[in-house]
Amino acid sequence: MPADTLSILRRGVLAVLGLGLTGVGVELLLIEHYEEPWQLAPLVLVAVSLAAIVWHAAGRSRASRGALQAAMLLCLAGGLVGVGLHFRGAAEFQLEIDPSMKGTALVRKVMRAKAPPVLAPGVMVQLGLLGLVYAHGWSARYE
Repeated sequence: MPADTLSILRRGVLAVLGLGLTGVGVELLLIEHYEEPWQLAPLVLVAVSLAAIVWHAAGRSRASRGALQAAMLLCLAGGLVGVGLHFRGAAEFQLEIDPSMKGTALVRKVMRAKAPPVLAPGVMVQLGLLGLVYAHGWSARYE
């Protein structure tokens, strides 16, 4: 693939990553996802990740690439933890409604719950993976 085509694709991936993180951040603010201290974690991850993207886009150094990779790994981990927290919260709510519910019936009910949406934090996993794909094998010759 010609170097200029690869450069355009890589910049596009970085732009999509930044747009996705911005969208997640705005949505979290709009739904007031900061009522409890642990709810601030994804907002902090978004802010750190956007800062890493800006730093990398401005300088494209090994240090900025490392910061971007670290931020993306944190997004990935945060998304997985978020899915677990959302699952636990939805399960607690379902058990308040029907304390006798258990097993697959509980899991089915929890996975269909709208509040909190169990798989919503998975978007952080996707964005983290996209950022890691961008950063993999990066070198100055691509930019």
